[in-house]
Amino acid sequence: MLFDSRTRAALREAGVDAELLRDVEERVSVAASEDAAAVSAFLGGGPEEPSRTCYSDMDQTHSNERFPEHDVRYVDLFTHSQDVRGFVRFETWGAYVEGARVLSEDVVELTLGPTVNERVRFAHERADLE
Repeated sequence: MLFDSRTRAALREAGVDAELLRDVEERVSVAASEDAAAVSAFLGGGPEEPSRTCYSDMDQTHSNERFPEHDVRYVDLFTHSQDVRGFVRFETWGAYVEGARVLSEDVVELTLGPTVNERVRFAHERADLE
């Protein structure tokens, strides 16, 4: 359910009927699923596929690169209403994903969880992060 009970009540009071609320929630859910699929495909599918090299704007203390290189082993994303969550596994470490979106055909953005705690853009070419 996209809207909490207070928001749903306020929308109904404003004249939005239950059918329209369900339609909006369904559209948002579909959009989240499409984003999850697009980001997964962009970063490189599942654990059976070969790793894929990407670059990010992540600030890493152990890298001198402005846009460090990452070997993405797999991405496992799922949706819950409008939320895109999951896990991304790099060559030697991984992070929880709490949000994902497509910024362009060349760049995606993930909110990485506790080990990073920030939004990070990923691209297949460093120049796309400029």
